[in-house]
Amino acid sequence: MGTRWPIIGLPILLVASVCGSDILMITMGGTKSHKIPFWSLAGGLTRRGHNITFISAFPPDFHIAGLEEIAPEGLVSYVKSYMSWDLVGARMRGEEPLPAFDILRYGYEACDALLKDYEMRSFLQSGRTYDLIIIDGTYPECALGITYKMKVPFMYINTVGFYSMPLSNAGNPAPYSVTPFFGRAFTDNMGIIERAMNSAWQIGAMALHGVSMTILQGVLRRHFGSQMPHVYDMSKNVSFILQNAHYTVSYPRPYLPNVAEIACIHCIEPKRLDPEIEEWISGTGDTGFVYVSMGSSVKTSKMPLTAHRMLINALGRLPQRVLWKQDAVQNMTDIPSNVKLLKWSPQQDLLGHPKIKAFITHGGLLSMFETVYHGVPIVTIPVFCDHDANAAKAEVDGYAKKLEFQHLTSDKLHEAIQEVINNPKYRREVKYRQNLLRDQKESPLDRAVYWTEYVIRHKGAYHLQSPAKDLTFIQYYLLDVAMLFVMSALAFYALISFAIRSSFQRIAVFIQNRQMKMLFDNSTGLIGNSLMEQKKKL
Repeated sequence: MGTRWPIIGLPILLVASVCGSDILMITMGGTKSHKIPFWSLAGGLTRRGHNITFISAFPPDFHIAGLEEIAPEGLVSYVKSYMSWDLVGARMRGEEPLPAFDILRYGYEACDALLKDYEMRSFLQSGRTYDLIIIDGTYPECALGITYKMKVPFMYINTVGFYSMPLSNAGNPAPYSVTPFFGRAFTDNMGIIERAMNSAWQIGAMALHGVSMTILQGVLRRHFGSQMPHVYDMSKNVSFILQNAHYTVSYPRPYLPNVAEIACIHCIEPKRLDPEIEEWISGTGDTGFVYVSMGSSVKTSKMPLTAHRMLINALGRLPQRVLWKQDAVQNMTDIPSNVKLLKWSPQQDLLGHPKIKAFITHGGLLSMFETVYHGVPIVTIPVFCDHDANAAKAEVDGYAKKLEFQHLTSDKLHEAIQEVINNPKYRREVKYRQNLLRDQKESPLDRAVYWTEYVIRHKGAYHLQSPAKDLTFIQYYLLDVAMLFVMSALAFYALISFAIRSSFQRIAVFIQNRQMKMLFDNSTGLIGNSLMEQKKKL
């Protein structure tokens, strides 16, 4: 009986060893949606007695016991000014929503804005210590400098699930043949032209990222000292990656042991709606309602008025009522009676409502997860970043109709909404994906909490890392071995050629010498015979 106590007590000891840990979370993401997976994980960790400090560019909206949020004013101001783009207008004109230079400069300018901020400098000089740092896999490099300064293990939440650089830097296989570039509408089933274009985008993005990181490296060394290692070297030492993806809604991927998929970590069952909204929805009868939201990254206040009128014209002709989430009320007086504008909406409560018929979305990753979790077919109108990749995957899976702002008209939008509502294929496919997504042995939050505590328990869990992270591109893909084989083959060929050539030359010389000897012997014999005949005559 006594021998059982260590076995029975082991789980208790393991839990006790990490309870009350101090964890620092950092996201440099330029949109508020990046905070949502962190909030969800923070909620799960604080309920288990951990203390969380969370740094981001967005001031807190609510209070969670055990969570301290820090929004340095320098970073807040920079992100607010940076994100003042007319994204929809650019897509309507057929332009890139974000110019390449602006993508390049965000990483190092946001980092400098953060590290120059007085509140952030005070925080770094305060001497506070942490057991673990959890970083956003999107623009993690500035936070890597903070991690190096504090000398503690770190993890990623890779919030943009299709962004493969954090994974590949840690040694995970991400071949361009089946890994679509997150900023374009490629899937994992590509022909030769698409694979060529995908490879070009991937290589171009890596080159652009390298330039940005060269500048950001200077920012880190200016704030932390010249001993700061290169950000790429620091990124290889990640202890664990919580990947915001799941093979049922993204793509099946061969991950290393230090990666776990946590798509829908934020998904929850629907709650009762506000009585005013519920009453408005109930008035729809059996026709139901359509929900419209372009997420936190696309500001409706920045949309051209022509885009608003086009959408209003399409929505006003629907037999369903429409709830449209907008971040600001537009100067429009011709809102149809079936359309209700909301400055804030409980999105998951609406998506889980039994009367919802369709969801019109920009294609943000969290919205895509939520629509599958709640089983709602969608019309997607991508705007920027990973929206095109997300929409392309949803369309391939059969539960989405994808449209382009550049070619969009009110008639096309109206027809697409009607098709998604009236064609049973879309609801059937989203229900199929919903069943797959929900069929998991534990919740994504429980999985994320377990691995977070696992890394703390095992002081970084470095035994999960693969040596592949330390290999160069040439070494990883055995290009040096291939070159060795080629050089060896060429050397062997040259050696054999030399040997054969030398052998033939020796044989030729031997034959030639033998022939000369025979000729000499014959000549000598003839001369001897001739002399003998002459002697006889004399």
